[in-house]
Amino acid sequence: MRILITGAARAIGAATAVELAGAGHQVIATARDATLLAGLDVADRLTLDVTDAGSIRAALDRAGPLDAIVNNAAVNGKGPLEAFPIDHLRAMFETNTLGPLALLQGVLPEWRRRGSGVVVNMSSIQGRVASPLDGPYASTKFALEALSETLHHELGHFGIRVVIIEPGYIAPGMKAGHEAPGDDEYRALWDQWSGIDAKVTGRGGRPGAEVVAAAVRRAIEDPTTPLRVPVGEDATMVLTARSQLDDASFEAVMRQTLDLTW
Repeated sequence: MRILITGAARAIGAATAVELAGAGHQVIATARDATLLAGLDVADRLTLDVTDAGSIRAALDRAGPLDAIVNNAAVNGKGPLEAFPIDHLRAMFETNTLGPLALLQGVLPEWRRRGSGVVVNMSSIQGRVASPLDGPYASTKFALEALSETLHHELGHFGIRVVIIEPGYIAPGMKAGHEAPGDDEYRALWDQWSGIDAKVTGRGGRPGAEVVAAAVRRAIEDPTTPLRVPVGEDATMVLTARSQLDDASFEAVMRQTLDLTW
């Protein structure tokens, strides 16, 4: 299969490119700065800024016919919503949410005509469960999940599959984004929330990006893959609890688990 990956320069994107190329697929690795892709042994390396319509058109023209797209490119942001700059949040939505849709709009008409195609959208545990200080990132992933679920309902009729990958805390993680600390009144929350990943992932620590990459490969190759695929024991644990408990009960369990008194 011929597969385009966005945000392939590092972490999950790079690991996914290696995983798919190793499985015999033709991988088109993309990033805003294509020079960062030089170390990847793939079919092609392209410049792609998913927030720029011209860049999307140029990349798709050069990539040629595709069988699958992995929407992995994302930017992070952290801080209390009271203090988070709207311009930074808007930029996050442009990359994390609207960018994947803009890219897909460039290929879906052809995929509909031929009756096949696979969309893999990289979400997060934060696309289902929002947490303190992670609201900016979580909001973009919640929205991406909504778009993905809608696409699943709209495109399945045409033979196009959509899969949402939901990693938990993965190492190495994405590049740090804009951080807005807020007033000093939030300092206690920052202190309590630091190191939360260790409490969730346990003694085994964070799984590597290769675990997510393998899940992406299986999602592309296996037509029976469900709409949502949690990745990591922490993701499975948290999302299972969230599906079984009401809001108040889930919050109480997570507060106890994480020693959160804020």
